[in-house]
Amino acid sequence: MTQPNLLSTAQLAQSLLLLRQQAPLVHCMTNDVVQTFTANVLLALHASPAMVIDAEEAAQFAGFADALLINVGTLTRDRRDAMLAAVQAAQKAGTPWTLDPVAVGALTLRTEFCQQLLGLHPAAIRGNASEILALANQATGGRGVDSLHQADAALSAAQQLARDYDTVVAVTGEVDYVTDGTQTLAIPGGSPLMTRVVGTGCALSAVVAAFTSLPGERLLHVAAACRVMSLAGEITARQVEGPGSFASAFLDALWTLEMTV
Repeated sequence: MTQPNLLSTAQLAQSLLLLRQQAPLVHCMTNDVVQTFTANVLLALHASPAMVIDAEEAAQFAGFADALLINVGTLTRDRRDAMLAAVQAAQKAGTPWTLDPVAVGALTLRTEFCQQLLGLHPAAIRGNASEILALANQATGGRGVDSLHQADAALSAAQQLARDYDTVVAVTGEVDYVTDGTQTLAIPGGSPLMTRVVGTGCALSAVVAAFTSLPGERLLHVAAACRVMSLAGEITARQVEGPGSFASAFLDALWTLEMTV
């Protein structure tokens, strides 16, 4: 396997600057547990979040949002229908959309739905190793939202998904890997405390969605989204003592991150 490349600081800074300049409107169809934290993360990066879930409204909104996130964490049949309507509208409008296949593999409804969505050409997919392996039909998923695999174990599956569906796949873990099936970037960093705060992974998917709306090379922008979050996690972990204070300090780190890249 070819050794993945690293994202340069200059590439990171350029993507982050573009995001702050363009302030994309991100339509987040995400799970109930993480909505507030996801919205605050996007706001801290100068993006604009919106949570529109009714099927008719979601289809309308996806047509003029800059990006769409589909997160199946608290999927229901009604939400499935609304999400499908939004994806179809986004596809028609040329709006990039990102799939977060939360806990896919063991549960039938979300697994079948995510497999259906793959055929609708996501701009990006962001998941942990077990989710990516399950999405590629190479495993049965993790333990709920927790991965049972290291990120590098899913790299081959991610590359194949990227090639098969002409998308960018981010496999996140202790090291994140971002691939378009041809090129692969490794994103180190972060903090173990990030796994003890509800919503950091789901918020990352929303940040990935925001970065997919930027002009230029999508692979680099998605890698920048991952590094923005991991770098903010590193900065925050040096300042706090536990997960309670981590969440608020993490938002501050994102807000001031332009001063550190």
